[in-house]
Amino acid sequence: MPTSAISPVNGHRAVQADDLGLLFNILPHSLRAAVESLDGDQLLEIIIDVGRPPQARLTGGTVTLLERESTSEDVQAVVARTGEFSGDNRAGIERTLHRISAMRNRKGEIIGLTCRVGRAVSGTLDIVRDVIESGKSLLLLGPPGVGKTTLLREAARVLADEVGKRVMVVDTSNEIAGDGDVPHPGIGGARRMQVPSPQHQHQVMIEAVENHMPEVIVIDEIGTLEEALAARTIAERGVQLVATAHGLTLENLVQNPTLCDLVGGIQAVTLGDDEARRRGTQKTVLERKAPPTFAALVEIQSRRRLAVFHETGSVVDALLQGRPLKPEVRQRQPGGGFRVESDASQPRPALFQAVGPSSSASRNGRRPRMTKLFPIGVNRGRLQRAIRELRVPVRIAESPRQANMVVSLKNQAKRRHHKLKSTLRRDVSFHILKSNTYSQIKRFLGQHFVTYRDREDGIQREIEGGLEEVEAAVAKVRGQSEVVELPPRKAYVRRKQHEQVQVYGLYSESQGEACDRHVVIYPREIARNFQVT
Repeated sequence: MPTSAISPVNGHRAVQADDLGLLFNILPHSLRAAVESLDGDQLLEIIIDVGRPPQARLTGGTVTLLERESTSEDVQAVVARTGEFSGDNRAGIERTLHRISAMRNRKGEIIGLTCRVGRAVSGTLDIVRDVIESGKSLLLLGPPGVGKTTLLREAARVLADEVGKRVMVVDTSNEIAGDGDVPHPGIGGARRMQVPSPQHQHQVMIEAVENHMPEVIVIDEIGTLEEALAARTIAERGVQLVATAHGLTLENLVQNPTLCDLVGGIQAVTLGDDEARRRGTQKTVLERKAPPTFAALVEIQSRRRLAVFHETGSVVDALLQGRPLKPEVRQRQPGGGFRVESDASQPRPALFQAVGPSSSASRNGRRPRMTKLFPIGVNRGRLQRAIRELRVPVRIAESPRQANMVVSLKNQAKRRHHKLKSTLRRDVSFHILKSNTYSQIKRFLGQHFVTYRDREDGIQREIEGGLEEVEAAVAKVRGQSEVVELPPRKAYVRRKQHEQVQVYGLYSESQGEACDRHVVIYPREIARNFQVT
């Protein structure tokens, strides 16, 4: 069984070192013979669970290794040959990248093992090398098994050995640089700081900057608020970060209340009437709170396909404003190299809708239809002034053919009636004013549009009141960790309240019947115990 394989990547040879023999040595004899008969290049994990047949997970599927069930003796035989299990139930084999993860019963006894093959693959960084060498902090997202850690390890080696930077790896589970005191050659000349337990990762991150003066810090799996804050502190000190985080896509990360600070965070902002009208949005919108910790972001969609966002701040802004995302997609080619393509054929949908109403927002969330009004003989300056003052959904058309409503003076209509009839479409409504005064023009607009505006303003006030209730309730839920019930509200108000609660990362549901229907907001620790609808 070979312990390395050579394959072309980007036009040159990429060495894949996996030390499979050392992993097989910790297995019971019968299980080892079964595993050695497989194609080692396809092997991902070996699964040993008490009471179940052992399995091997390959790139093409899962294979049963033995017909008999695994016993506790099989599990203990593997445990005895591995290193010490840390607080995250992970262990390794010294000077290798293999990881052995344990499952325990309620008594703390190990009853299952996942033996994951670790490989150092050189030559895989070329697909994003330009982004990493630019000096920008880079965040990698992707599902398990697509090569995030492999890419991190290669980034550490390239930045240290080929670019010549001072690189420090913060290795929480010894997955980047392997088990033992001596780091694996896969990280090249980069230095490695081990983390005593996952809870201390953020402290080691800060210690690495303060004590060892790195130019680059490499971190695997940023997953807590403390680690996100530590990452921001490091970036603000001018140190480049290369890291992975929990989440499949940028949209997942923005929705994650714990980690959204990595891309700048989000906050609800209430706009003035004029600004909301200028933007064409609702009055309460979501905006990015701060510059992103990571200036660039890569979604690893598969081992051969990546989506690259070069300017994270601009992308998050577009996402919050409802504009479609079109990342730069890079696809590895079978013969080496990669192809760059746009994602215009499959634009990413908008993630958030604004969480409050604009002055012209309709009850169902759509803006009211704009009326195109063409004036004949009516003073345009007075008409424009009345439209602004009443805030009605009216725009002055440039010609009768563009209009769906025409307003004229009595004397003008008599003089030009036949010519207008031939010019206007059949569905255009025609209205006559008695005089050209401002009061007459304003009265006309009020009769046709202000009733609608008043109804919408009432809806707006209801929704804004409901959102203010959410703000007060969220502070109470977070501060006192108790369930808060809001006053009864109409369905469209409750819907906005649920959306606002989701922005804060909490959970809510509607309770009660008919006019007593209301929103209940739960703390996270309570919501985890049942399904919230």
